Amino acid sequence: MKLSSQIKPISYLKAHAAEIVRNLSGKGEPLVITQNGEAKVVIQDIESYEQTQETLALLKILALGTRQIEEGKVQPSGDVVQRLRDRRKDC
Repeated sequence: MKLSSQIKPISYLKAHAAEIVRNLSGKGEPLVITQNGEAKVVIQDIESYEQTQETLALLKILALGTRQIEEGKVQPSGDVVQRLRDRRKDC
């Protein structure tokens, strides 16, 4: 993805909002909006946004798991399975 072709000033956003929304839905690429020559916001279609949020959630889960492994907060899988079986028998 090449963002350099997806950078527009805020005046373009104001003048072409409907067109931008139509184009974003088809491309899946974000649009960077500038104000006074500086990047200020990123606009993207909802599907891309949801995919990004799901990816971030998975990365957070992976990071948490990695941290728990590093801290030694792990148990052998056999022990966990046995404990779950024992719990099931008690119910």
